Amino acid sequence: MGPYAYIAIEGNIGAGKTTFSKLMAERTGSKLILERFAENPFLERFYDDPESHGFSVELAFVADRFKQLGEVLGSRNLFRQNVIADYNFAKSLIFAKANLPHNEFTLFKTMFRLMEAQIPSPEVVAILNPGIEKVKTQIKERGRSYEQDLPEGYLEKIDKGYLSYYKHHRGSRILLIDTSELDFVANLEDYEKILNCITTPRKPGVYEIKP
Repeated sequence: MGPYAYIAIEGNIGAGKTTFSKLMAERTGSKLILERFAENPFLERFYDDPESHGFSVELAFVADRFKQLGEVLGSRNLFRQNVIADYNFAKSLIFAKANLPHNEFTLFKTMFRLMEAQIPSPEVVAILNPGIEKVKTQIKERGRSYEQDLPEGYLEKIDKGYLSYYKHHRGSRILLIDTSELDFVANLEDYEKILNCITTPRKPGVYEIKP
């Protein structure tokens, strides 16, 4: 973990966040926080009918993320137990902006800001960016039925949402990591490259990295 006690691994749908988080937590002996997306009762309905279930799915996600992060981060011991999460709380705002009409997003944003003030920020947010085509391939390979027919342009919209949100971010170390030519599952050297990028001491700021 280097000098950091709380790291979030982020990125688009299918970017490899959960896989990398598991590998890193195992290597570093850190507490692992995994998003409980399967417990969202509105998720599959949202993919079938986004307009009808957008607000419900985002509300369920932000409530569960708030509860999960609050419980884990609030109970860390005095020795600063290391924590790795496969999402950052800001994910809720990024996806809500992509999925909700303006009036619903305005309401959601107000509620989100109240919650956000109570959640500690990661010292590092590592955003894995394999590129849209690789993301599409990885989504297909993992085979979640409700992800197989995403609307045209949706992944590009999420990608732009991440870049827009984080490009002027302050307080944390934001690492935009190009993983388009890396396979950190099959190639240990590629994994080590990404791990080294994440754990290298840096000042807060936004960094574009091609390992």
